[in-house]
Amino acid sequence: MDRHNTTRSFNGCWTCRLRRKKCDEYRPICDTCSALQITCYYDQEKPDWMDGGAKQEEMANRLKREVKESRRGDRNLGHRHAVIEPTTYDNQKRLEQLAISETPRDRNNSQEPHPETANTPLQREHDCKLASKHVSGNMSFARSDTILLTFHLEYILPFLFPFYNPSILEGGRSWILEMMISSPVVRQATLCQSSYFFSLARGVPSDDSTWETVLAQTRDAFCVLRQSLQFIHSSSITEHLHGAVRILASVMQIQRFEVAVLSFENCQAHLNAALAIFRQLLDSSEAVEPVGNRSRFASVISLLGPATRLLPAQGVHVPSAEQAAFRFSSALLLFDDIIASTVSQEQPKLYDYHHCLLHSSDGTEPPINFETVVGCQNWVLLHISEIAMLDTWKQGCKSAGNLNMIDLVHRATPIKDSLEAHLTQLGKNMADPGSRQGSILLEMFMVGYSQHSKTPSAQTALVTQVWAHATLLYLSVVVSGWQPASVEVRYHVDKIIELLTLRISPPALLRTMVWPFCVAGCLAEPARIPHFRAIADALQPSSVFGTVRKALEIMENVWRNQDAADNLSRDLATCFRNQGDLVLLV
Repeated sequence: MDRHNTTRSFNGCWTCRLRRKKCDEYRPICDTCSALQITCYYDQEKPDWMDGGAKQEEMANRLKREVKESRRGDRNLGHRHAVIEPTTYDNQKRLEQLAISETPRDRNNSQEPHPETANTPLQREHDCKLASKHVSGNMSFARSDTILLTFHLEYILPFLFPFYNPSILEGGRSWILEMMISSPVVRQATLCQSSYFFSLARGVPSDDSTWETVLAQTRDAFCVLRQSLQFIHSSSITEHLHGAVRILASVMQIQRFEVAVLSFENCQAHLNAALAIFRQLLDSSEAVEPVGNRSRFASVISLLGPATRLLPAQGVHVPSAEQAAFRFSSALLLFDDIIASTVSQEQPKLYDYHHCLLHSSDGTEPPINFETVVGCQNWVLLHISEIAMLDTWKQGCKSAGNLNMIDLVHRATPIKDSLEAHLTQLGKNMADPGSRQGSILLEMFMVGYSQHSKTPSAQTALVTQVWAHATLLYLSVVVSGWQPASVEVRYHVDKIIELLTLRISPPALLRTMVWPFCVAGCLAEPARIPHFRAIADALQPSSVFGTVRKALEIMENVWRNQDAADNLSRDLATCFRNQGDLVLLV
């Protein structure tokens, strides 16, 4: 079928039929709906809302609102503050209930794969070609795209995730390149980041034409992601496991990009979508009872295989791109979920997964290791999660009017003791680092290559200390209230200042510690405020360190209101929530 045929058809999408518009019948999203960025309904059977009555009228009004919002977005395209168009995950209940397909197939022209072959490498290659046909038109890259994708791998990724340096003997970061090549949804998510940071790297003034390019890339990313979230009613997520992982990776990429450019209005929507996908992936493992979440996680990893055979004769295997992407994206998701709980004063949504995915078992490394992704050891984030739970319990008791301070202290004491014990042990481990791990030959390859050689695993112990001291401050506020002048609070604030100014290098690593930096700054006494301003001001250009700028903005607001009447009832969640949206300092 000629995609651009505009002859009226009775087989077009239900959206065009309801709107009485011409439809080109292109699947999975027709040109008309794609151009307007509205939901394209292409079900085989007539939807229940096409009843000729109230439901149909309600749907027609809803589509009119979508068209209106889309056109309003087009008018605002050149506006500086609209760097990120609001992303809507249409039909959130469907996202939580139905399977996800990155490569929705035309039911009239394609056959569903046999369940036994759905996740084979051959099927994945077929899916990638389909995705290219439906989403990007072809698999070839423009020269500009090649430059931007390379820029992302060589510069943006080490900047955003300086501690993510998986061994090349285990595939390194090659999975990202593979997914950028094979997955349109990942590629577009990557390109919008690269366009933004590339314009900053060139020192181009933030004029309308520069932002127009960034906006176009971002809108393309959202469009592709929206297409990727179209569902097939008869599908099972097990048939589209690899596509679901690519979508999860893309959502987390876009989340990080929006946070970097200080666009927080979509954080909650991104987080909710990623949480729903993650749960569906684990539920899809079809493990036999009794099974824990760790086994389900391992089962998904297994289904995303097999590992790539590099040297068959020597039995050398590396994880598949989807296996590496799932592990990396899951780490970011659990991390974001925990930090979000400190703002919402609610239990982390993935709390039930913490013990099995973040704790060591029988001396083995946990399935998810935050230290290798964000530079902070698991035990700190686990304690932050426990404190968020304690805060949730405290708020519930206060609302019910039955808060018992003795009970609160009793619940908090084990958390504090454990944090202090871990900090002491961490200090001992730093004094006696033990034997070095790694490949001497690989170190020889790195001679003369110093661009990222300082980034550092060696710094993770110091970074973990910053997080631990901030976590103790967080616990202090939950238990004892807002007391910047207390000896204990002063001690932890001073330790964080010392670590950030004298011990952690390079200073740009602060970008991985914005939450603890902000916690300490909010609790700083007037004499210490200049230290926090100096630490933030030293990171230039400020446009590259957007989250640090946001943290300083939160601190300045607290400092301006130090003598406010509600000072005694203040808590950290209130400081963060004063910004309006879910502010994720990640």
